[in-house]
Amino acid sequence: MLQSWLPVPPDSDFSIYNLPFGIFSDERPARAGVAIGEWVVDLTAAYALNLFPHYPEAGGAFRKPVLNDLIGLGREFSEYVRKTIQDALFDHDSVLHQYAGHLLIRQKDVQMHMPLKVGNYTDFYSSEEHAFSVGQIFRPDNPLFPNWKQMPVAYHGRASSIVASGTPVYRPQGQVGQASGNPAFVATRALDYELELAFVIGKDSTFGRPVPVGEAEDYIFGMLLFNDWSARDIQRWEYQPLGPFTSKNFASGISPWIVTWEALHPFRVPAPAQLPRPLPYLSIEPRLNFDLSLSVGIKPENGSEYEVCQTNAQHLYWTAAQQIAHHTITGCNLQTGDLLATGTISGRGISQKGCLLEATLNGRQSVKLGDGVERRFLEDNDEVVMRGFGQKEKIRVGFGELRGKVLPAIQG
Repeated sequence: MLQSWLPVPPDSDFSIYNLPFGIFSDERPARAGVAIGEWVVDLTAAYALNLFPHYPEAGGAFRKPVLNDLIGLGREFSEYVRKTIQDALFDHDSVLHQYAGHLLIRQKDVQMHMPLKVGNYTDFYSSEEHAFSVGQIFRPDNPLFPNWKQMPVAYHGRASSIVASGTPVYRPQGQVGQASGNPAFVATRALDYELELAFVIGKDSTFGRPVPVGEAEDYIFGMLLFNDWSARDIQRWEYQPLGPFTSKNFASGISPWIVTWEALHPFRVPAPAQLPRPLPYLSIEPRLNFDLSLSVGIKPENGSEYEVCQTNAQHLYWTAAQQIAHHTITGCNLQTGDLLATGTISGRGISQKGCLLEATLNGRQSVKLGDGVERRFLEDNDEVVMRGFGQKEKIRVGFGELRGKVLPAIQG
């Protein structure tokens, strides 16, 4: 085990093995930082003290209010930064220790911001457990469409409404189908969350050139928690024939710290077997997922938080590499800062369902929160809290929290 001069609780998501990147501000402007325990390492201040001498050109990237330029310097650079900080946390004579009062800021004293300028966002549908159970609700005789096990199904989402953790979400309004056949314009009565992970693209691909599945992971910088807010009643009316639109474009939340691909390596595990075998452009061995524990809590207004879901990312049917290979097979180019989300991550048990649509069978049964409180879908002033981490022996790497509170619909 690595031992640091800076005390870090053993249950901290931000261990010395993690060191994720984010954007924070205090009384000074937003800039890049790295999380360690309860602290943020101010990368701009550390650069000014020559903590990163091998990359003299990096100062501008640290000062930017988003991480795109930093990510664009490549995984070799981000690993150099993480390794330099890691080494400094062992060295009592390091610049980081000597100037700790200047370089380390408590997380409780900072404001976290959107870590990325997201240009493009694609939402996949990669959990078989989720796809099958949703299919059972609406198509009990044919839960999975014939294409589902042949390719990673996805749709292009709205990047402009991706928001940072803590950003409140107004209950959306829209058209909802009625028994009469005529729609009503109402605030959604079926507001839902979706527990997902999102892969952050770390470099541009070439327009017109598919990314081979064996090279796909080279394009990933890291990973975030992702909440794809959904209005289920609006979705039911609008999704045929082209899929969801206003039922999902109003907000998606991301966690503030990007956990790097390298930090997640200890938690790699085999992905489920695929039958039938996919086409050659999607075939790769070994196929690997991540053993990451994921959870969702609901906190009603003036109430306690109740955990409503515990699941794991290791069971995803389609991997990140397959998602990228399929996304680019037409020649579609990826860009630094793009997000590729997994889709809702669910398990087989009712307590492992990553959205209320599944957990309540589309509102036909309630989820018990405790103290007589129950939910079929989200109510105004509910706060949704998502968490995720990997644990292997004493090594823990986590994402922190992704929070979002539901506010009443805007009238007018």
